[in-house]
Amino acid sequence: MSNPDAPQDTGPHRLWSVDEHLADVLAAVRPLEPIELQLLDAQGCVLVEDVTVPVALPPFDNSSMDGYAVRVADVQGASEEFPAVLTVIGDVAAGSGELPTVGPGQAARIMTGAPLPPGAEAVVPVEWTDGGTGGGAASGMTPASAAPEGAGGEVRVHRAAEVRAHVRSRGSDVQAGDLALAAGTVLGPPQIALLAAIGRGSVRVRPRPRVVVLSTGSELVQPGEPLTAGAIYDSNSFALAAAARDAGAIAYRVGAVADDADTLRATIEDQLVRADLLVTTGGVSVGAYDVVKEALTAVSTGSDDVEGGGIDFRKLAMQPGKPQGFGTIGPDHTPLLALPGNPVSSYVSFELFVRPAIRALMGLPDVSRPAVRAVLKTDRAIGSPTGRRQFLRGAYDAETGTVSPVGGTGSHLIAALAHADSLIVVPEDVTTVEPGAELEVVLLG
Repeated sequence: MSNPDAPQDTGPHRLWSVDEHLADVLAAVRPLEPIELQLLDAQGCVLVEDVTVPVALPPFDNSSMDGYAVRVADVQGASEEFPAVLTVIGDVAAGSGELPTVGPGQAARIMTGAPLPPGAEAVVPVEWTDGGTGGGAASGMTPASAAPEGAGGEVRVHRAAEVRAHVRSRGSDVQAGDLALAAGTVLGPPQIALLAAIGRGSVRVRPRPRVVVLSTGSELVQPGEPLTAGAIYDSNSFALAAAARDAGAIAYRVGAVADDADTLRATIEDQLVRADLLVTTGGVSVGAYDVVKEALTAVSTGSDDVEGGGIDFRKLAMQPGKPQGFGTIGPDHTPLLALPGNPVSSYVSFELFVRPAIRALMGLPDVSRPAVRAVLKTDRAIGSPTGRRQFLRGAYDAETGTVSPVGGTGSHLIAALAHADSLIVVPEDVTTVEPGAELEVVLLG
């Protein structure tokens, strides 16, 4: 799984750059194999083939209004004082099969979406008529079920209409043979609607990746349960599962695993059956209870039942998020990213490394969040550790092109993260950033 462009010096004291680690991750991730899915099951997936239009849309000339289908000559010069009086020959509803032919001095009641009957050249909205009541301007039509005789009689038209007025022409949306959607399109609700409108019941797509998120730590308690001494609520697994969904994946959140290497290995083995990508959080540093590192180092050396691949634990030249782990695991060499346990470190690491992996599994060309340049808006200079790429939480103002830091630099500050919409990037070779400096900003929403 190694990336040939990765640094050759990969010893325990080697600092990987953010870009090197990301490249290593992406080199090991391949897009998922395409499958055929029904339309609603394909929502959020990526098309792998061009879809062309088999029939014109709309497939026939139809009315864009409720009103009357008429000949233009019959309503020429019509006004409220001198209305055109036409004989109503019947109703044309949406889905109508046999259509009446509109001749001189005639009109047909027509509903929105109904096919334009032969002989008719335009549609006059019902508001331009008396609705067949013999009175003033109508606000609507008499329901056919309540008064079917309303389909006959006479109608007074108070305004003239031009040829094709309020008529949606056949093929005015798309023509047969047009490209409906190109390969690489992510299928959202409008795209699903178009596929249904042109008669496609299923499409060939890359499926949404299945991402399993595991948090580790004997101190973790599930939200809603009482806190005991020394315990904290598990927020990481919820944050990362939500972030995986936001990236386009199907996320499975596993409850916190206690600090026991055997338990963690067994849990991972159980989860492999439903995972295209595994994400762990916590236990990757150098502490005595860093269980992820202990459990997965055994996998890497081949002393574990979860065979296949290997996990490399490394240090990155970044803040927050220095300790990271990455590799593949199991018989299918499922990618696994081991993230640090501090909440901000975990989330920043997800955005930088896990989200791109998910997008790569989907087969998307643009895997990372968009980034812009913005002017730092702050009261005082900000320090940054030498040799580390720092990611500060920020609030970005698109109108002014500025970004303001949110909260401090601590990797435990969840409240500050909740109020941020961007990450302010301080390069490795910068140790002090003055107010007014221009920096790269990664947009999170």
